[in-house]
Amino acid sequence: MKPKEFRYRHFLPEIILQYLRWYLRYPISYRQLAEMISERGVEVDHTTIYRWIQHYAPEFEKRIRWYARPWVWSLRVDETYIKVKGKWKYLYRAVDKYGRTVDFMLAHTRDLAAAKRFVKKVLKQCKYMPSSITTDKHASYTKAIEELKNEGILDKDLNHRQIKYLNNILEQDHRRIKRRIRPMLGFQSFKTANRTLKGIEAMAMMIKEQTIYLTKSYQNQIHFFNRLFGVYA
Repeated sequence: MKPKEFRYRHFLPEIILQYLRWYLRYPISYRQLAEMISERGVEVDHTTIYRWIQHYAPEFEKRIRWYARPWVWSLRVDETYIKVKGKWKYLYRAVDKYGRTVDFMLAHTRDLAAAKRFVKKVLKQCKYMPSSITTDKHASYTKAIEELKNEGILDKDLNHRQIKYLNNILEQDHRRIKRRIRPMLGFQSFKTANRTLKGIEAMAMMIKEQTIYLTKSYQNQIHFFNRLFGVYA
C-alpha cells in the first residue's frame, strides 16, 4: 500500500523520491533530469517533476528537522543573493561553528526587520541559548541583536562578533547553494524559490550527516531519505 502522501500519484513512490533526491542534490535542470530518467524507460514530463518538487521539497525539510537539529553554542549568520523573477532577494542562513545548517530564510529585503525576524527564527531551532553570534558588519545585525537583548529574547551576555574570517565556513557553504541553483537560471516566483530552497537546504543537512541515523554511505542516505516518507522498500 502506498503511503498517504503518494496515494493519488500515477508513479510509484520510489520513482518520485528518486527524482526529488537527485534534483535537490545535483546541479541539474528539470528537463535534464527528465532526459536522464527516460534512458531507464520512465517517461515523465519536466512540468510534472516541477510539481513534485514544489509539493515534496517543503515536506522533506519539515520531516528532517526532528533528526537534524544541531546543538548550537556559536552561530555564524550571513546572507547571500538569490535571483527571483529577475530581481535579487536575500537568503539568510545560519550555521554552527562546524558548518552544520541551523536555519535559513528567504527575504525580500536586507534590513533591520528581516535580520531581527531571522535571528528569532534561528533561536527556535537551538536547544540552548547560543553564547555568541558572528555576523558581517552590516548595521542591521547590530541593531537587531541589541533590540532582541533589550526584549529579553537574547541573553544580555551574548557575544556579538563581527570578525570576517570566522564566517568563512558560511561563505563556503553559500557557494554550494550557488552551484546548485545555477542551472535553474533564476526562479519565477518568490513562493517557488522558497519551496525549492527548503528542499535544497534540507538535502544539505542530510549530506552533512546532521543526524545519528546517517553515515557516509550513499545507500544509507537513500534509505534514510525514503524512510522519512514512509517508503521502506
